[in-house]
Amino acid sequence: MTNDRRMNADGPPRALSIKAALGRLAVIGAIMLGVAALFAYTGGWLSPHRLTPDRMVAALSDRGGDPLGHRRNHAKGTCFTGTFEANGRGARYSSAPMFAAGAYPVIRRFAIAVGDRDAADAVGRVQSMAIRVVAPDGQEWRSGMNNSPVFVVATPRAFYELTVAQGIDPATSKANPAAIDRFFATHPESQPFAEWAKTAPWTASWTDQTYNSLNAFWLVDAGGTSRLVRWSMQTTLTPAFVAHDELVKRGTDFLEQDLKRRLAQGPLYWRFVIALAKPGDRSNDATKAWPADRERVDLGKLVVVQAQDEADGPCRDYNYDPTILPTGIRLSDDPLLAARSSSYAKSFDLRAAEAADYPRAAKAAGDKAAGDKAAGDGR
Repeated sequence: MTNDRRMNADGPPRALSIKAALGRLAVIGAIMLGVAALFAYTGGWLSPHRLTPDRMVAALSDRGGDPLGHRRNHAKGTCFTGTFEANGRGARYSSAPMFAAGAYPVIRRFAIAVGDRDAADAVGRVQSMAIRVVAPDGQEWRSGMNNSPVFVVATPRAFYELTVAQGIDPATSKANPAAIDRFFATHPESQPFAEWAKTAPWTASWTDQTYNSLNAFWLVDAGGTSRLVRWSMQTTLTPAFVAHDELVKRGTDFLEQDLKRRLAQGPLYWRFVIALAKPGDRSNDATKAWPADRERVDLGKLVVVQAQDEADGPCRDYNYDPTILPTGIRLSDDPLLAARSSSYAKSFDLRAAEAADYPRAAKAAGDKAAGDKAAGDGR
């Protein structure tokens, strides 16, 4: 039976009338137009000034030199593994399974906030710790934390504007300082971060830094009571401050070298501490620090036992999306959280598609050995 005919209950198939055929074509055309419009809206084509994950990640790529196969932000990092040892106090505040007393496996990552995988460590003013904790029932808790006390901006639009201002000028292969100065001059909410970036002492290690969630979250207990918190991984080491000029002399990868050297001597520890908000504390502005007198509760410790190069490490293929949360932890109304999630997903899709540009270290070594053998055999 051909597609241009329909069944007649009283006889053989009857050809569609021209009017009916045109009507069907019109319906199909309307559906296709609607689908096209949806894709156009999602891609930002109908509103070129609307901020989309594509635009955000493209700006990060321009700032970092388009690092194929790598994260578009915090591109330079090192994997590490260990456990999160909960002391059980967290069960008072949250029904999250990994806050019950016990030890839970973690896959984590240290990084510096740059877009260039080959950047020198001394340019990483912001350092980060990303974590993935898995409970026995399979629920996950992922979080990305920075060593700054506040975030640089409060909104995704402002972050995009800063990223554009930091874009590399092809003529100089550097960012334009005047563009960055203009950004900070027009964003007073970013001044606390700028002051920290200018005045905070540097160290030569990831291990003596405290890492802060900056965004707020709700902890929900078994009875349904919610409490607004921010959290930190607090170092157990005394920071050893080093002049920045001295760090520049230490080579490109001193942070990873320091981490591996320390772990060769034994595990490293951080305390996991939550800060409980009081009325008036902002849930949706990461540029505002909460007062220092807020109640803080120690819920356990992070134990780090091994570091691995990211190229062949367990953290390479994870997306540390801060909106992946277990029962008992809920998102706040901070607009940065949704923007981080969508941009991380876009960046992950890109680097997954570019895997050939960032081969596994073991595979690369095997390919090189095979190539050397072929060369020696005259092939």
